[in-house]
Amino acid sequence: MDFKGRYNFDASPDRVFDAMTNPRTVAACLPGCDALEPLGDNRYQATMMIGVAAIKGRFKGTVELRDLERPVSYTLRVAGKGTVGFAKGQARIEIGESGSSSSVAVIAKAQVGGPVARVGQRLLAGTTKMVADKFFACLRQKVEGVPP
Repeated sequence: MDFKGRYNFDASPDRVFDAMTNPRTVAACLPGCDALEPLGDNRYQATMMIGVAAIKGRFKGTVELRDLERPVSYTLRVAGKGTVGFAKGQARIEIGESGSSSSVAVIAKAQVGGPVARVGQRLLAGTTKMVADKFFACLRQKVEGVPP
């Protein structure tokens, strides 16, 4: 499964990068995230509740930030499994600047297996986009200081 998205912020790339690499901010904004605990060296253990259509389950796995080039880019690697399947993938995050604003481009590839994968690619793609849109809307509020 592939995902591409672009999100705009009225904030500097430094501020956006800092928010996107802060585990507390990420955990607070990521729908279904119960915990994001440090393991060291930009690695975290994640616990999440994920649901696609009628299939819902808790996933536990790792999140790793690699190739950090503050404030312009990094690579995000995730791997997890749970009662309804597994997921693993990688996303390239690139932050561009335009005046006093920033643009975040996300290019991701993921593999999903087990019962959650049987709901079909359209539902998975739609759920992925919905989760990403909610995450970036929350992040935008935190970075721009806009009340919800």
